Amino acid sequence: MSRPSDQTASQPQIPVGVSSCLLGEEVRYDGSHKRNPFVTEALSRYFRYVPVCPEVAIGLPTPRPPIRLELDADNRVRVRGVRDRQTDVTEAMEAFGREKGRELHWLSGYILKAKSPSCGMERVKVYKPDGHPAGIPGRGAYARTLMEANPLLPVEEEGRLNDPSLREGFVCRVFCYYRWQRLVEAGLTPKALVDFHAEHKLLLMAHDDQRMRELGRLVSTLGERSLEAVADEYIHGFMAALARPATRGRHANVLYHLLGYLKRELDPADKQEVVSVIEQYRTGMVPLIVPVMLLRHHFRHWPDPYVERQFYLYWSPPELALLNQV
Repeated sequence: MSRPSDQTASQPQIPVGVSSCLLGEEVRYDGSHKRNPFVTEALSRYFRYVPVCPEVAIGLPTPRPPIRLELDADNRVRVRGVRDRQTDVTEAMEAFGREKGRELHWLSGYILKAKSPSCGMERVKVYKPDGHPAGIPGRGAYARTLMEANPLLPVEEEGRLNDPSLREGFVCRVFCYYRWQRLVEAGLTPKALVDFHAEHKLLLMAHDDQRMRELGRLVSTLGERSLEAVADEYIHGFMAALARPATRGRHANVLYHLLGYLKRELDPADKQEVVSVIEQYRTGMVPLIVPVMLLRHHFRHWPDPYVERQFYLYWSPPELALLNQV
């Protein structure tokens, strides 16, 4: 299975759902769009988008009266018209979310429009019937049902993609989930699962070292349990581990671990240089790409079979510059 950095940027192949307005489609309530350059330009080199606008899909016109999340008399969150009090599209929106959740089970990720009563992933404003804020965070009706139908699916809002760490984490989860889907599609075997875990071990260590060890113990039970049961538990734990933000400290531990594979090859001066760069990264003086590039340089001269298969060092496409700001 090829690494993303081995693929050409002209061959987008990873299927990702997206709110249509983020691609520049004029489907918002006021007839406008919210085209996002990072989504449409940078990520489109690697993602093949499947656009969806829930409001249009359930039959609302463009332009249309605005809708919002609103509490009813029983404190249930509904999707209602802001001005037209008779408009209530809750059931239609939820039914569409469940339908698309089943239909789009093959997606490897999803980018949603923030703050939307249909597509907002989190912290969507919820109102009382009198128009005052309810003071509770909400989730768009379509986003909620879609995510419930596909709990493994990497999902992010376009606004949060402005955060370098959240952006890197989301794209990494998409790439990894895509690799898992292709593995299952090709026919999962015990050896394939063992190899998958081995290839992602250091990546898991950077996000959640405890869960990485737990997943290793889980894989070791393949001879005692069915492959299907182990694989299902594994991928849920795997995606949960990657959803935990990586830290400079855990990244530094992984980088030192990699340096251990060069302890016999590097002279003292080269080794000290790597240590110095790792410490500069750990203390926030340089971004992750600096020690990663230095280690890649040394492993080109002193290749190691174990390191060569590690997704950690090689997963991030240089065109996206994801490691340049974390």
